[in-house]
Amino acid sequence: MAAAPEALVARSARLTIGEILRDQTALRPDAIAIEDDSRSYSYKAFNARVNRLANGLADMGVGHGDRIAVLAENRIEYMEIAYAAAKTGAIICALNWRLAAGELTHCVNLVTPKLAFVSERFAESFAGLDIAVEETVQLSNAYEALLAASDAREPDITVDPEDGLAIIYTSGTTGLPKGALISHRAEVARTQSSCVDFGLQPGDSFLAWPPMFHMASMDQAISVLSLGGKVIVVDGFDAERMVDVTVSEPQWWLLLMPGMIEPFAEALKRRNAPAKPVTVVGAMADLVPRHQIAEITELVQAPYANTFGSTETGLPPASAGLIPVGVTPDSLSKTQSALCRCRLVDRDDNEVATGEVGELAFRGPTLFSGYWNAPEANAEDFCNGWFHMGDAFRRNPDGTLDFVDRVKYMIKSGGENIYPAEIEQVLLAEPKVDDAVVVRAPDDRWGEVPIAFVAANDPALTADDLSQQCRAALAGYKQPKKIRFVALDDLPRSTTGKIQRHEVEKWLTES
Repeated sequence: MAAAPEALVARSARLTIGEILRDQTALRPDAIAIEDDSRSYSYKAFNARVNRLANGLADMGVGHGDRIAVLAENRIEYMEIAYAAAKTGAIICALNWRLAAGELTHCVNLVTPKLAFVSERFAESFAGLDIAVEETVQLSNAYEALLAASDAREPDITVDPEDGLAIIYTSGTTGLPKGALISHRAEVARTQSSCVDFGLQPGDSFLAWPPMFHMASMDQAISVLSLGGKVIVVDGFDAERMVDVTVSEPQWWLLLMPGMIEPFAEALKRRNAPAKPVTVVGAMADLVPRHQIAEITELVQAPYANTFGSTETGLPPASAGLIPVGVTPDSLSKTQSALCRCRLVDRDDNEVATGEVGELAFRGPTLFSGYWNAPEANAEDFCNGWFHMGDAFRRNPDGTLDFVDRVKYMIKSGGENIYPAEIEQVLLAEPKVDDAVVVRAPDDRWGEVPIAFVAANDPALTADDLSQQCRAALAGYKQPKKIRFVALDDLPRSTTGKIQRHEVEKWLTES
């Protein structure tokens, strides 16, 4: 039988995020879609508000491909804007309110938005930026007036799965942030990935406390709403409020970032009430003290997510593994996610042998569409039909993957390559260590050497104790040449809880 015409197939295969919300609304109009501390909207009410906003945007001249900047804390309106963009073919640009004024100015000017939505909390700082935006709407009475003046009918606008939906900014640890363009196709695939590897079920709930300018909330909220579940919006990390939710209703993925596990665990223990069923807890196990993994899984009776994903790839490439309840893991080897392909390659893009370190190159439908207005970065990172992540891994004989470190953050010591994460994992295996980071320091003899900064929970722990552990587990050239103790709260972190190495490096010149 002859194949169907290509154009007909492409049209028939089309599925977008806005269409999925429309269909979920028809299936479960009265189910709760989204709520915060004071408001709750059913799918019917939420979809109507989204449609009013989408039609209002169209009346304002916002059309296909236009960018809509958002600078706001976590709130229901954030997701309304995302879905209104989805239904009009526009792109939401999720601005990181933690950035300095110069960085925010760069992020806005990079995407040249036609319109900006700004909450009252950030209105003054936004007004002080050196930017050109045609119109700004404050998320207050002006926003509600825009909805009230618009029609709640479904917008009659054609959107393609490869159209951009969101621009999420990367952390920019080695320079100014880049804007990663996420398509409808990628978000649909990320929902499928959550179902396959993370057990997401129709009707599940998600506690959206991570900043909505980050994939940790944006991706997961869209996935849950795509399956008729409920998104519970919390204004940032609030351990007591998160415990309120955890002990009152079941959760799909209870996302806890490094540095935030201990305060949440303490709050849950003070409450002295059992958590409702949780499917999976935690993230980024490599960055978490291993005794904390055992404790939090015991507390909520859910396995720990041994993840490795990115803004660019979503949960893949290596997030399928789960650490069982109550286990202090000896290994943090990763299991490759479903629905993707991975290669480990050398600098010439040749695949390395099992057991050797190589950069992870990725293919799969969850992949982003490239960095906005960054042709040089795209040319470098998209090579020979693969996206090169900039992360070094080692493949084990059983097919699992060991994260080594960022390719571009490497310590070159006497001609040897040292990846800081290898040393950090040894330090974090010590129960008396709450966190640790290793950075490079210049050295007259070796060129560079590793220096460790450690936050301990026991004053009896000494640098000699940790040095002995490193000597037992690491090659001689990988031994930290100095171990310095610091307060846990002094470690500078990104919005995802990752310690910012470049900020820690500055301590070496300040001391």
